[in-house]
Amino acid sequence: MQAQNPLDPYYGLAARLEGFDPSELADLVQERKAVRGALMRATIHLATTRDWLELRPVVGPVLTRTFGSTQFARNVAAVPMDELLAYGRKLIEKQPRTRAELHPLLSQRWPGNEAASLAQAVTYLLPVVQVSPRGVWGKTGPARWTTTEAWLGRTTTTTGSVESLILRYLAAFGPASVKDMRVWSGLAGLRAVAESLRPRLRVFNDESGTELFDLPEAPHPDPEVPAPPRFLPEYDNLLLSHEDRSRFFAGDLVPPGWVGNVLVDGFYAGYWKITQKRETATLNVSLRSLTKAETSDLEEEAGRLLTFGAAPGLARDIQVTELD
Repeated sequence: MQAQNPLDPYYGLAARLEGFDPSELADLVQERKAVRGALMRATIHLATTRDWLELRPVVGPVLTRTFGSTQFARNVAAVPMDELLAYGRKLIEKQPRTRAELHPLLSQRWPGNEAASLAQAVTYLLPVVQVSPRGVWGKTGPARWTTTEAWLGRTTTTTGSVESLILRYLAAFGPASVKDMRVWSGLAGLRAVAESLRPRLRVFNDESGTELFDLPEAPHPDPEVPAPPRFLPEYDNLLLSHEDRSRFFAGDLVPPGWVGNVLVDGFYAGYWKITQKRETATLNVSLRSLTKAETSDLEEEAGRLLTFGAAPGLARDIQVTELD
């Protein structure tokens, strides 16, 4: 979904969005037309307000299940959860608060329980968002939380559905298997959802026999058509949206932790990071050996990325090292 969304805040995608202006994104966040909060996989996403209001109830079970599997939940098992959430709601609606700011307030009410676990319960289980300046392009600030109702003046809706969520997933990341859908969303029970959508979808099998679903109008380029090089950010949905990641990772090359990733012809080829020191912004890239044509295409993409990601007025440099 983020791959289609013009509000994606990350360099790798934004560098390819024609006419994208970071100040417009900042305005949307500050005007509360876009918000940050936990959605798919119980991880933080930036979404339009409309999407947030529709999607948060759909993925609510994911956050509940995720929290229930943590040590945080076990630490507060004896606490009346309805009371905790009602009290936590009052605290963060009175004013947005960080989890650290919630710790003493919740501990005072429930002494003898781990403060961090009490705060985690509030921010996992209530429909909460992170308030600006968090999420504002070019700025930073602590993650302060308040409820959807307090920040947006509106409640989440019932118009969203798992079916519409999966159709949007396929529009961005199809073709995909049921397992892929589950990995991307965190939702369970998607086999039945896929079956209900089957008449509306194109269905075929990959080389290993896995059944794949896609939208009937989705483009399917010839396998021999090379994919353009891409600089993906940390936690990019493209690499987190499939159960079978062999479509991106070939041989022994794997990312060294959560870093920006480079794809060449659709496969992982290395990683990248922009550093800014004094008067120079440097794009540091570590890559496997490339052909001359691949190198030329990648240099063009690297230039666009650095132009977009570097602070104004800084000199720009690209440093490339070969992967071991």
